[in-house]
Amino acid sequence: MNAEIISVGTEILLGDILNSNAQFLAQQFAELGIPHYFQTVVGDNPERLKRAIAIASDRANLIVFTGGLGPTPDDLTTETIADFFQTPLVEKPEIIEDIQQKFAQRGRMMTDNNRKQALIPEGANILCNAIGSAPGMIWQPRANLTILTFPGVPTEMKYMWREVAVPYLKSQGWGKDIIVSRTLRFWGISESALAEKVAPFFDLQNPTVAPYANYGEVKLRISAKAASAEAAQALITPIEQQLSEIAGIDQYGADQDTLASVVGDLLKSRHETLSVAESCTGGGLGQMLTRVSGSSAYFWGGIISYDNSVKEKMLGVDPSAIAEQGAVSAIVAEQMAMGVRTQLNTTWGVSITGVAGPEGGTDAKPVGLVYIGLANAEGATSQPYRFGDRGREWVRQVSACSALDQLRRRLLNKS
Repeated sequence: MNAEIISVGTEILLGDILNSNAQFLAQQFAELGIPHYFQTVVGDNPERLKRAIAIASDRANLIVFTGGLGPTPDDLTTETIADFFQTPLVEKPEIIEDIQQKFAQRGRMMTDNNRKQALIPEGANILCNAIGSAPGMIWQPRANLTILTFPGVPTEMKYMWREVAVPYLKSQGWGKDIIVSRTLRFWGISESALAEKVAPFFDLQNPTVAPYANYGEVKLRISAKAASAEAAQALITPIEQQLSEIAGIDQYGADQDTLASVVGDLLKSRHETLSVAESCTGGGLGQMLTRVSGSSAYFWGGIISYDNSVKEKMLGVDPSAIAEQGAVSAIVAEQMAMGVRTQLNTTWGVSITGVAGPEGGTDAKPVGLVYIGLANAEGATSQPYRFGDRGREWVRQVSACSALDQLRRRLLNKS
């Protein structure tokens, strides 16, 4: 028994909107323990939609459609499904009554084109939409196949899924097992290096372990299937412990942790404070830190020293250091970190100066070269990073994260 998602809408194919409905449904399938192997996006075209239905109905027992249930001519999901299974559409008076009431509550009259939303295949049941005008349907057009349809509006779809679809699916025997996942997060190690260290775990069947990487971060997702969340977690825990032991300091957290939240927790536990001096990241590091609720307890502020004059006047960077070594250099990073720490009177000062690109690189200092400085009462240090020319936003993002990771390791006294 497995499920498949078909998202209907040319606007999704064109990239005008993000397909968040499919992401939500995939997560819900996992929570219910419903196997899910395929997703399809198809435009507002009946023939192409029929081809998608033909493929999905041959390999899935549950097909969930989102989109194409409105009153306009391009809303053709319901009629196309009915046509594919050669079943006539019937008008449901209770749907018309519901739509009329909702329009009246808004001080409007229902137009004739809304009657289209009252048509569903003969034998199908209504999947009620309490917050919108377009209902869905629950239909079993043949043995071992269930179809659910939802409007494309995410708020309506999510409400209908939780309030109507989930109870129905559970009553039909879906979701006997559940899937629980735990995501371990790493920084400062490449995906390939981590994968080599934990390679034997990729052969596990339950739980499973899979690697992911994005913007310099590496993740290991552990997923277990069991009759209860507790039983699934019991399968995950020993694997997580082993992976954490292997990764050591390179693992910074799990699930919803961020480098900023982890660093914040460490600073709070030590009753220490932080300030930042940023050049190429232009405030990105400060934004990451202040995104964490309660960060005012340890983060006092920052100085965006984009121009060299700001580095000199606000941070006390020696003009001769810039003249001799350049703004992107170890000594300037160290003086920036010490300067912001002094100016804002914090325990720690962190600085970032680099070449984000795409212009400004040289043979000696190519795009992607970044220096990160770290200062406390004992003095200042710096570390060079070569992130490569992978785009300006890439360099800025990984620079800010690497600065947080450098401070994290220092706070743990393991670097």
